Amino acid sequence: MKGVCLMPTERLSMRRIRDVLRLKFEAGLSDRTLAAAVGISKGAVAAYVYRARASGLSWPLPAGLDDTALERRLFPGPPAPEAARRPVPDWAQVERELRRRGVTRALLWQEYRAQHPDGFGYSWFCEAYDTWKGQVSPTMRQSHVGGEKVFVDFAGDTMSVIDPGSGEVWQARLFVACMGASNLVFAEARASETLADWLGAHVNLFAALGGVPKFVVCDNLKAAVTNTGAPTGTAASGADQPRPPPPSACARRRPPGPRPGACSPPCRNAAWSLALSRCDGHL
Repeated sequence: MKGVCLMPTERLSMRRIRDVLRLKFEAGLSDRTLAAAVGISKGAVAAYVYRARASGLSWPLPAGLDDTALERRLFPGPPAPEAARRPVPDWAQVERELRRRGVTRALLWQEYRAQHPDGFGYSWFCEAYDTWKGQVSPTMRQSHVGGEKVFVDFAGDTMSVIDPGSGEVWQARLFVACMGASNLVFAEARASETLADWLGAHVNLFAALGGVPKFVVCDNLKAAVTNTGAPTGTAASGADQPRPPPPSACARRRPPGPRPGACSPPCRNAAWSLALSRCDGHL
């Protein structure tokens, strides 16, 4: 409607707006006469009448239309932006699915678009997921696939072991392994941190798991690493094996900060295991 200001300087109460509509539609007063009768400007009268007609209202008003409903009809809020109307994926569920073998961002986005054809594009999907991951925790986060990685290390603390036959007490080194995705823990007391005990602990680890993970991630242990400049596993780790051993990924020398994988989970679980035996200090 040309020349009509749709936002009067001060909105009337719903009771007075009802009077305006009644006098206009039922009594048929002109805008000038109605404005003088109600005590508002002619432009305000025209604005209220225009809003009523645009929302399909006349007089009498529909039965049961209370003041709240009338206000929503006459003064609807601004339309939501197009982006706000699009469904947003459940990012926590996306992260859980990405831990499954063979699941990629592209696959999850395709499933999302199949359910919501008007959803966001792939670039937005990846950027929004990265933003969500950055807001979840300020610490470094890793997404692990089930059965892909096992983190191994010797705990720094030793524990006393009593020989049940002789009563001899010896200090054992605790070998600890932690699966990346499930946090499944394997721990075993060994006599030393030599290569023989290192390999023996792995044999028992794989037997307990019932299989071999795709990667074994270790710290810079002398028995496991031959070159700290470009860390590689020892040659003995693949000797006399009927099948190729899993690849080893080793932490580099003098890292810039705490390592999120190789050291933290095994050592953290080792500390927990040692705490369980704190009552007498022996295992």
